[in-house]
Amino acid sequence: MGLSMHIRKDLRILIVLFIIVSILPLFCHANLRVMNILITCMIWAVVAASWDLIMGFAGIFTFGQVAFFVMGAYASAIVTRTLGITPWLGILFAGTLVGGIGILVGLPCLRLKGAYIALVTFAVHMILEPFLKSSIGKALGTGGPQGIISIPPFRLGSYTYSSMELMPWFYTALIISFIALFVIYKIIHSTWGLAFIAVRDAEDFASCIGINDFKYKLAVFGISASLTGLIGGFYAHFVGMLSTRTLGLDLFLILLVMLVLGGIGRFPGAVIGAFITILISELLRPLGTYRLLIFGALVIILVIYMPQGISGLLFPLEGNNLGTKLKRIRLKNSQKKS
Repeated sequence: MGLSMHIRKDLRILIVLFIIVSILPLFCHANLRVMNILITCMIWAVVAASWDLIMGFAGIFTFGQVAFFVMGAYASAIVTRTLGITPWLGILFAGTLVGGIGILVGLPCLRLKGAYIALVTFAVHMILEPFLKSSIGKALGTGGPQGIISIPPFRLGSYTYSSMELMPWFYTALIISFIALFVIYKIIHSTWGLAFIAVRDAEDFASCIGINDFKYKLAVFGISASLTGLIGGFYAHFVGMLSTRTLGLDLFLILLVMLVLGGIGRFPGAVIGAFITILISELLRPLGTYRLLIFGALVIILVIYMPQGISGLLFPLEGNNLGTKLKRIRLKNSQKKS
């Protein structure tokens, strides 16, 4: 009963959050800056929640999420510009392609543990920028150091989305982000989610009961990368241009703040953290480079004084999460054997 109540509660929080966000344009649709911030919040909520799926629930410390986001953005931009396909298919292609790349990146990572996985995935992040700027990247359509401009916007019938009217962009982002987050929610509360947590909290016991850790770890790499690539594709068409500046460490740090502030492994904590972090970032924008110093200090303070994040205050799970139950089962089994 406690578990079912928790499932209902975290989904209720997500639904209430999106209902509140969905009615905000009724009051601020004419303010392009506010609308841009709201759309940005929804985009990064998906990226943060996808990263939380693999790091918080599966326990795999990866630092390649921004790279997957940029891959999806470039993939959708390139295929829509060069092949002339609709951006709707472009973002689906981006999600599929990046999901496959995520699986390829995951293959060597699964032979490693802990910090070594983080180093390998961060290496993917670091080599992506020179690749996009190289002659090979330019031949593929990345635009080289100049990036890509004039990325085609979405169309619905004869209507073309415009940067001067953000309501269509807003509700498209709302629908896509909610679907992606609902997929993450369903995975977390399925047998797959149980397997992820089992591998994270009690890997030896998970192996004993027949959970194939290689299969599930590879799957979570693909799912996390795919959803990130999908929303990255949407981002490309929303902003209309791309450059490798998106790979800057400032975005990586901001994304990390989202996870820590919301609560790692506590859905929908990453979503709440994304909204709060983007709003804080916009308020601190006039401070320039000092903004990153403040974010760095914020991460340290949160880790020390509020390690469970905001969601830890909303629904504490110390004795009720699935990982803890698996540990108790393992302990009981070992006691019986002794």
